[in-house]
Amino acid sequence: MKPPALTVPQILQLGPPAFRTVVPAAWADHNGHMNIRHFTAAFDDAGDALYLLIGLTPEFHAARGTGTFDLEHHTHFIREVKVGDAVAVYVRPVARSAKRMHYLMFLVNETQGVVASIFECINSFMDLTQRKTAAYPPDLAAQLDAWIAASAHLDWPAPVCGAMSA
Repeated sequence: MKPPALTVPQILQLGPPAFRTVVPAAWADHNGHMNIRHFTAAFDDAGDALYLLIGLTPEFHAARGTGTFDLEHHTHFIREVKVGDAVAVYVRPVARSAKRMHYLMFLVNETQGVVASIFECINSFMDLTQRKTAAYPPDLAAQLDAWIAASAHLDWPAPVCGAMSA
């Protein structure tokens, strides 16, 4: 399934990026562009920053014996990214259930001025003392709901793959 054409100005409506870097030579593959594993690493680094922003800090988890696990991913590779390109990852929440969060990340190639990749994720809140999914604490659930509601003002639909839901 081909993702919808999104513009960089649309993505910039999401606010500041969760992650930004310049692609180092070590991320290149034999085709001379950013290897697939480094797209995943960039999205993972953006996820770490995202969790800090919504209050899921190491201290939060340590005090409660909790964590988060990614359960499912879907990635669209739209445009090539090369060594030396400046990239940034922006996040859009989609929905949540009692235990899961559904969100999108957009990797923007700032050097080329294009959306290079879309990453869709289902992530679950975990009780690490039992190694099972758990409901978000009420204060965190309220914060997630506010974040999701804040993205409702966008004039473009979330380009979800249709196979995942929170």
